[in-house]
Amino acid sequence: MKLAVIGTGYVGLVSGVCFSELGNDVICVDHLKEKVALLNKGEVPIYEPGLKELIASNKSEGRLQFTTDLPEAVRQSDIIIIAVGTPSLPSGKANLSYIEQAAREIGLAMNGFKIIATKSTVPVGTNEHIQTIIASQTAFPFEVASVPEFLREGTAVQDTLHPDRIVIGTSGETARKYLTELHRPLTEHIMSTDIRSAEMIKYASNAFLAAKISFINEIANICEKVGADVTEVAEGMGYDHRIGSSFLKAGIGYGGSCFPKDTQALIQIAGQMDYDFKLLKSVVDVNRDQRFNVIRKLEASLGDLAGRTVAIWGLAFKPETDDVRDAPAFEIIDALVKRGANVKAYDPIATANFRQQFGESGVVYCADAEEAAIQADALCILTEWKEFRDIKPLSIQSWLRTPNLIDGRNIYSEHELANTQLIYYSVGRPNMNHGVKEQKPLLSL
Repeated sequence: MKLAVIGTGYVGLVSGVCFSELGNDVICVDHLKEKVALLNKGEVPIYEPGLKELIASNKSEGRLQFTTDLPEAVRQSDIIIIAVGTPSLPSGKANLSYIEQAAREIGLAMNGFKIIATKSTVPVGTNEHIQTIIASQTAFPFEVASVPEFLREGTAVQDTLHPDRIVIGTSGETARKYLTELHRPLTEHIMSTDIRSAEMIKYASNAFLAAKISFINEIANICEKVGADVTEVAEGMGYDHRIGSSFLKAGIGYGGSCFPKDTQALIQIAGQMDYDFKLLKSVVDVNRDQRFNVIRKLEASLGDLAGRTVAIWGLAFKPETDDVRDAPAFEIIDALVKRGANVKAYDPIATANFRQQFGESGVVYCADAEEAAIQADALCILTEWKEFRDIKPLSIQSWLRTPNLIDGRNIYSEHELANTQLIYYSVGRPNMNHGVKEQKPLLSL
């Protein structure tokens, strides 16, 4: 098939490249000349394992192109995939200006029947809006569809080539037929539905996963107070097939480009329909507060943070990505700087992106993990990079000025810490001081 993918962010770039890997002719379009020039040289503007190699192989086979010429890409293609950004407005609503601009340009460029499929995450009713915009710009026939993405950054290539399911929402039989054929090599789990339900499936899925994260973090906070271990609690819960083990890992909350944006957008969608989504509002509130447990534990250990040196390991919102959008590190480091602490920060991949957005004020960006930890009064682990897991706790102890370790991602076990003098704070597990569990009082029944 001949495809045009509008937008080369995470979703558009990974989707376009993977569709070319399946043997389709794909033209990826972006209005940023610098980005297109970079991609045409074989460089990748995002960090995503496996993506660079797929770009190189499919470009060499002639199945993959990058261009700024949207009209020509539309004219050469049968299926147009819209994958532009829908960032949050200050109100929490999704910004649809990029979607609307893409729809207008597609309509003006059409030279025959086209299938227009939206992969961008959009509020319910947006694809009908897209249809109206395109129809106002062209007399050629077309059909629209919603094909939401369910990618995880860091495993986006794997998720695209081996998805749990494909959802195709459309009222057009031609679109349904060809989009099913396009995705059939990926999975047999293809769900066909109406457009509005497809749009809602994306928001509902992300909201539910966000709710699981906030739920287990609330359980973790209770575990700390009663002396239980949230990792064992989560394991016991996960064996129940009705619950499952995914997204039950306690930590400092979710971040990234999807969950924060999509939960806020769904709250706004509900509000527009005069419905107060109380549960999801609580999910958001819990997530926002969870990251500040790091600050509370630092103050419990060190007291006044003014003049103290705090090391930060991890600036990306999750491992295997350089994405720092809504990463907990922003608010945590900002709170430290405001309290007068000296911050030394390191991330294996995301330092440049974080530095560009946060700036230099109050932060020293380090070249490696040891440089950040040397002579610090405490170390805070905010992202569970494998590089950090491979560092022995005894090495951390030798680097720190005072042996305070705040593990926001629970990457170390009690066994690994047993022979250290580290004062260890984790999430939802008994704190360890010199390898001895903190004793909790018995509860009254």
